[in-house]
Amino acid sequence: MPPALPGKITVRLYSRPVKGFVRAALSAVRPTDVLPSPNIWNWPEVYEVENRAQDVDGAIWRALREACDWTGRDVVDVGCGDGFHLPVFARDAARVTGVEPHPPLVRRARTRVDGLPNASVVAGPAQRLPLPDGSADLVHARTAYFFGPGCEPGLREADRVLRPGGTLAIVDLDGTAEPYGPWLCADEPRYDPADVERFFAAQGFALRRVRALWRFGTREDLEAVLRIEFSAEVAERAVARTPGLSFEVGYRVHTRRKPCGLVLP
Repeated sequence: MPPALPGKITVRLYSRPVKGFVRAALSAVRPTDVLPSPNIWNWPEVYEVENRAQDVDGAIWRALREACDWTGRDVVDVGCGDGFHLPVFARDAARVTGVEPHPPLVRRARTRVDGLPNASVVAGPAQRLPLPDGSADLVHARTAYFFGPGCEPGLREADRVLRPGGTLAIVDLDGTAEPYGPWLCADEPRYDPADVERFFAAQGFALRRVRALWRFGTREDLEAVLRIEFSAEVAERAVARTPGLSFEVGYRVHTRRKPCGLVLP
């Protein structure tokens, strides 16, 4: 059984964007290299349940494949967490490298890809990727670090490691999409999804909205996940409004291709 979370948490738990979603949106300067992500840092086993429940129909994967087919190419997954997505990329990629700053997650990710000859994990923050220039065709980040204003250092690093013609793909939660988006915004009312979208548009990203189905095996799993993603008050509201074992979650898929030639001012 999952831990009895409500009433025992002294830190407000925001949806996965705790890594930087709220603070980056409110400040153009990051005070630290790594902002804690309490959900996966504190409850990695429940987060594993969440990862397995997300996007069961593959809608996000289809959108990413259309933006940049990574078959036979080199992929970097920034903020890879415990490496859940690395084996998926490894099925078709020439090589996939996960980058993660939190040591316990680095160890979990390395265990996950043990035995995959084309997959590896390195420790480091998005602002200083421990990778050579021009070494990747796709840099992917899913609900990690790139949450709007304040992520410019990571954008520059992604461009550095991309080859000409390579793609930076950022997958994040859509704060405007029911039902999950309003729950997320309720925990941080100062966060404005429109501001974040304007930021990425100004940085030259295309935007595609995706609806992904989350489906859980048990009601207990669903409720446990909602309780590590939101503050106690919002989590109880979400549980009450979510009958059954599934619900849809809206995502924003931002993509930007690195130019192949000279870019004139």
